[in-house]
Amino acid sequence: MDLSYWERTSWFSNIDFTIVGSGIVGLNCALELRRQHPKAHILILEKGKLPQGASTKNAGFACFGSISEILSDLKTHTELEVVQLVQDRFNGIQSLRTILGDAAIGYQNNGGHELFLEKDLALYERCIQKMETINELLHPVFKKSVFKIAPNDFGFKGLHKNYISQVFEGQINTGKMMCSLVQLAHQKGIRILNSTQVKTFEDSGSSITVKTDDIEFVTKKLLIATNGFAAQLLSENVKPARAQVLITKPINNLAIKGTFHLEEGYYYFRNIDDRILLGGGRNLDFKTEETAEFGTTSLVGNKLKELLANIILPETAFEIDYSWSGIMGVGQQKKPIVKQVSANVFCGVRLGGMGIAIGTTIGKKLARLVN
Repeated sequence: MDLSYWERTSWFSNIDFTIVGSGIVGLNCALELRRQHPKAHILILEKGKLPQGASTKNAGFACFGSISEILSDLKTHTELEVVQLVQDRFNGIQSLRTILGDAAIGYQNNGGHELFLEKDLALYERCIQKMETINELLHPVFKKSVFKIAPNDFGFKGLHKNYISQVFEGQINTGKMMCSLVQLAHQKGIRILNSTQVKTFEDSGSSITVKTDDIEFVTKKLLIATNGFAAQLLSENVKPARAQVLITKPINNLAIKGTFHLEEGYYYFRNIDDRILLGGGRNLDFKTEETAEFGTTSLVGNKLKELLANIILPETAFEIDYSWSGIMGVGQQKKPIVKQVSANVFCGVRLGGMGIAIGTTIGKKLARLVN
């Protein structure tokens, strides 16, 4: 790019911190850096016109893990690690609410519910059996019992008669949340450049040379917060995972309220503006959905429509308005990767589908790694 004197001196000179990714992690990292370094020159680079990945494309769940997800996590994590994960998610939501306010993020606490299909009797019985054990395990986080049995009040079909509900789970308006974070970052003097993709970087030991698709500049520290796209810049144990989502047109007198999970969290839905938003289905074809390419497939789309027609809205006429996808960062474990990569490079990635809950916490932890 043919930069002017003003562009070079105002945007690309004396940069203290450069953050790659303007999602929930990147923005919270920048805000924490600003708190620690009031006079620092902080720059965020975002490859999309809007934050890419999942930050503006998720389902808006302020969740901490359904009981079947937590039981599944205990197969690959210690009890201490699982409690810490839930604690980080809980802290992240509370921090986000404190930073922006409930109105600015559209926060509602309507509770979360795990539904069990009739065919999943063994999973249902295991979760019922383990419920009190998990409540005791998570008591240090919530100070109350988290999970309880609740009746199928919303008339869903093809399910066991009871849900296992999470009384602390909430929902947010993802668009409002991200707009509010971006606005706050601008107010704090943090510069954000969109449509700027980082191609390579080189750590000399004293500074970082960053090469984008059309600009090369030097920064003192580089912090990578690209989550599902991390493999394009880092050699860490994180892979992309596409999540497909659809939303109905408004439905008259829609009574469904809350966040809902099916099949160990691989399907999820909620109410928003008299609509049902439904996502998931990655488990139908893990290989195809392990991609950093946005898009939808008929395999997943048809399954989501089937769930709407047969389970969620069996007595209600509905139309699909549109669909989209987001890219998460996952790995063999759900524990996020927050580490120093080299002398001046740091990363906060692999949020495991819990970006809204854990993103604020990870952003702050990433900022605090920097001396």
